[in-house]
Amino acid sequence: MTMLLLAAIAFVGTHFLFSHPLRAPLVRATGEGGFLGIYSLVALGTLSWMIIAYGRAPTSALLWPVGDALWAVSTLMMLVASVLLAGSLIRNPAFPNPGAAVGAAPGSARGVFAITRHPMLWSFAIWGFAHILIYPTAKTFIVAVGIITLSLVGAALQDKKKERLQPQVWPVWERHTSYLPFAAILAGRARLGGFGLVAVLGMGAHTFERLARGHLAVAKSMSGQVFSKFLESVVCHPKNFPLLFRDLMHCRN
Repeated sequence: MTMLLLAAIAFVGTHFLFSHPLRAPLVRATGEGGFLGIYSLVALGTLSWMIIAYGRAPTSALLWPVGDALWAVSTLMMLVASVLLAGSLIRNPAFPNPGAAVGAAPGSARGVFAITRHPMLWSFAIWGFAHILIYPTAKTFIVAVGIITLSLVGAALQDKKKERLQPQVWPVWERHTSYLPFAAILAGRARLGGFGLVAVLGMGAHTFERLARGHLAVAKSMSGQVFSKFLESVVCHPKNFPLLFRDLMHCRN
């Protein structure tokens, strides 16, 4: 378990370091492309370390009983996270956009950005909360809390960085949106709507995630033994996915 904790700290810590204090000096030394290459390698390395450490860590007893009700809540949470993630990939003002006018502020918030200006990071945080809810083991807490911390603290730090780098743009966007989900809508600064294809893509991604994770308890309760066994044979078969993936998906073999 110690190795998993160290890997999670490394994954989260290096993200913060490379995104903030180390970014400017590394860009000056290696250029934007070189920095992105180093950042990607470190992120991939620490993520791989965390996945391997998770697979090797012992599985502790569940901290609370998990029944169909919690699975249903988790599924709804993951549906919301999937829509947020899909929507965050379309015209996201936080993404680099060298071709955009320097002084052009984003228009009114629509779709997932009306909910929060950090839909991608909140989708990751919701993922963490959802999986703590239905798999409350020590190693799940370590990974999920790391992802939640990276997402929510990272969102706040991103606002500070954007305010400094885009003083004519980002404060305007902040006035139209909110850090906390639905806060701007409740305050009358944004209106819910404009999802369109994003909701469809999000629900599709959510459906795939549900199947890929092999949540067999839900399949069993909703579709009976036949579908449950079929789903387990596909997701958990040794020839279909490697051992580490099957362990993360809670397979028995």
